[in-house]
Amino acid sequence: MALRLGAIVEALGGDLQGDPGLSIERLSPLATAEGDAIAFLSHPKYQKELAASRAACVIVAPAMREAAAARGAFIETPDPYLYFARLTQLWKKAHARPEAQRIHPSAVIDPEAVIDPSARVGALCVVERGARIGADTVLKSGVTVSEDCVIGARCLLHPGVVIGADGFGLAPHEGAWVKIEQLGAVRIGDDVEIGANTCIDRGALGDTVIEDGVKLDNLIQIGHNVRIGKHTAMAGCAAVAGSATIGAHCTFGGRAGVLGHLTIADHVNISSNSLVTRSIHKPGHYTGVFPIDDNATWEKNAATLKQLHSLRERLKALEKMTMQDKKS
Repeated sequence: MALRLGAIVEALGGDLQGDPGLSIERLSPLATAEGDAIAFLSHPKYQKELAASRAACVIVAPAMREAAAARGAFIETPDPYLYFARLTQLWKKAHARPEAQRIHPSAVIDPEAVIDPSARVGALCVVERGARIGADTVLKSGVTVSEDCVIGARCLLHPGVVIGADGFGLAPHEGAWVKIEQLGAVRIGDDVEIGANTCIDRGALGDTVIEDGVKLDNLIQIGHNVRIGKHTAMAGCAAVAGSATIGAHCTFGGRAGVLGHLTIADHVNISSNSLVTRSIHKPGHYTGVFPIDDNATWEKNAATLKQLHSLRERLKALEKMTMQDKKS
């Protein structure tokens, strides 16, 4: 089903320069778009791609207005990336297939679980005793929501998500391990999205808490009693150890990690592959990654790093000797 440019602008706003009756058959990347597609330009560094693009229409910022006009139809908007995000939602809604049954016959739902009538539960899901699922929330196939866990409204849980497995609580005893029963649950707010095969462990005593608007990518591990603040986003393979507290509006790159019992302030951005080993109390962008290099150079640098402490002590001794020489 095609959408007219005029219909797009009527729904989403923006300043259209071009034929409102032009039919759009698909959404495409700028570089590969054909004459029936709409694309977007999010950064000026891709201006060469804009000039060469065959797209029927391009979504651009005001700074790119002249460049866009030189090639054809365009929609001007302050934030093209945000506009395109909303366009994908409009497109999906316009092309939505008829809804299947609300609860798949293969789902296993405990009689004591509470599921809002507008929620949807996919194939092979398990919702255990005392769990609650809010309005318009969707559980894709193979999701497990363990006992007494709560999921708010308008959440989306992708295939294989596990909510409320036991946290990793063990006490050492005579060379073996004694299990600490995990007596808390998981509480998830509204408008949360959780990627495929991500696991959020239940709390040991209190609950693990994921606040409103949090976005978690695939294959993320959230330990017991973690708290993640509103609208924080984490990319794939990130991991947060138990009892860490993460603020609101934070971002974590792929494979970033947080040690247990740490506190991270609001508006903190952690680079990919970084490991947070201390609490962070000020907003900002933090990185803990040794830069990639060719192997021979990396080995030399790594060998030098091992000597930093002794070099530091030698430098301090040299400075002390220099100060003494100056006094004498």
